[in-house]
Amino acid sequence: MALRKFHIRKDDLVLVLSGKDAGKRGIVLETLYGKNRAVVEGIHMATMHLRPNPQGQGGIVEKEGTIHISNLKLICPKCNRPARTKRQVFEKEIGDRTKKRRLRICKKCGEVAENE
Repeated sequence: MALRKFHIRKDDLVLVLSGKDAGKRGIVLETLYGKNRAVVEGIHMATMHLRPNPQGQGGIVEKEGTIHISNLKLICPKCNRPARTKRQVFEKEIGDRTKKRRLRICKKCGEVAENE
């Protein structure tokens, strides 16, 4: 089974659409393709109680939980607004061959919405 393509990737700035953190912005730290979820910085914080171990001290720690990918919307780096994206194939000539690359395009401003 092929991996599903997500509209967001790691290091993207996203807006949370629903849940207790609705309206907040954060950076995607990790995407979990098998579960259709993502970990966003500062969103869906969970309290964990850790035991002391040889690597460190125990205590109460707050950690980011996962949020479903459908509850996130990409914020375009060019127009700084939440927007839907489409994928478009660009070809680049490298010597005697062409290299194809599929990039995300913001539907509001039409600019490439990639963080490179």
